Amino acid sequence: MSFLETFSLLQLSPPSGQTLSALPIISSLKHPWHLSRQISVSFLARLPTAIIAFCHVTNIDFDELRVQTETIGYPVLGVVKQIVQKVNRLQPGLGEWAHWGATTQDVTDTTTILQLRDTLNLISEALIAITSDLRRLCETHKATLMVARSNLQQAVPMTFGFKMARLLATFERHQQRLLEIRSRLLVLEFGGAAGTLATIKDGRGFECQAALAQKLGLSVPEIAWHTERDRIAEVGGFFALLTGTCSKFATDVKLMMQTEVGEVSEPFYPHRGSSSTMPQKRNPISSVYITAMGATVRQLSAALYEAMVEDHERATGPWEIEWIVLPQICTLTYAALSKTSELITGLEVHSDAMKRNLEITNGSVVSEAVMMGLAPKLGRQFAHDLVYELCRRSVQEDISLLTLLCADDKVRESGLSKEDLEGLCDPANYTGLSVEMVDRVLAGTHIGQ
Repeated sequence: MSFLETFSLLQLSPPSGQTLSALPIISSLKHPWHLSRQISVSFLARLPTAIIAFCHVTNIDFDELRVQTETIGYPVLGVVKQIVQKVNRLQPGLGEWAHWGATTQDVTDTTTILQLRDTLNLISEALIAITSDLRRLCETHKATLMVARSNLQQAVPMTFGFKMARLLATFERHQQRLLEIRSRLLVLEFGGAAGTLATIKDGRGFECQAALAQKLGLSVPEIAWHTERDRIAEVGGFFALLTGTCSKFATDVKLMMQTEVGEVSEPFYPHRGSSSTMPQKRNPISSVYITAMGATVRQLSAALYEAMVEDHERATGPWEIEWIVLPQICTLTYAALSKTSELITGLEVHSDAMKRNLEITNGSVVSEAVMMGLAPKLGRQFAHDLVYELCRRSVQEDISLLTLLCADDKVRESGLSKEDLEGLCDPANYTGLSVEMVDRVLAGTHIGQ
């Protein structure tokens, strides 16, 4: 719903000098109006139609609105003046019914919430696409061997499906967060000057709120929230979490695309990620922009927490911070998710390179497996120190860990056979519960669910 469409629903209200028993803001659509005998039925019938008909972007004089906005500092009053002026031309006094009971921030906040609702709908669609493609990757590469890394060093074997399942589980948590946030965020703002609804007489303020909220598809607020900005800050924090996850994945892709690693590649099409001077280059360009956008969202979202510190019932400045950063945050968050979705959909997985990288340490990648195999016989710490020294020799002498193990007296004294040692040195035998955890994520079952 556009700003002006929202604005039109917030403007239907009685003019100064006309008397009403009570007037729901959108009662022309669903509720009877209780009018004094001074107002004719024909006058009443023309009122909502005339005001709503004018509330379209093509009817606004933007040159005039620019002057009014620069003079006043806010756009709402300038719009109200145009509505009053233009509708009054149809019949004197008809336009005066606009903007009764509402205040500038009611209009702006409600419009912002509706725009955020549209943003969340887009984000929800992107998350559905991302999780669907991640499920495919998890299933396909559930048992595809690769090396896990710690401090950028090879750690232990795992599967690529295990890596993708962790990402899938994270995005599914974001989907849950999105569901939780909607109920707190998608709330009407309509309280008038200080939020007390004092201008809606005869105790019908709540009825007006409820009718308007129903029309806009929003929840009724328990109380005004003009200067309680936790709703906006929370969604900003959520966007920071989302883009942080996108950036973590993009960072891994950048590292795995290094020439010396080569385990994955971004989707290919001619000249994508190419260099102006080095023809051989295939840069991780999507990942570059995902991390840049994610970093920017996290920086901007911090401003929304600053905007929470507002004075009294209507603030002197912090609210305007939202106007500056929210459009950028929403745009960049969706762009980051869209690029992440494209990246996951077309990700090229090089399982041969993953296998090759498991072999470059001459077996040291399974040193923990060997240590734990020797520990029951030699003691864990002794086994640790022994395997540590053998790993150092393996690097220095360029000899496989298995060869050194078979030749070591202490290892022979442990009673482990060559076949036992070969089993311990096979990366495929030391992926732990990688496959089972992938299955658990795919099944949607985990502890606490």
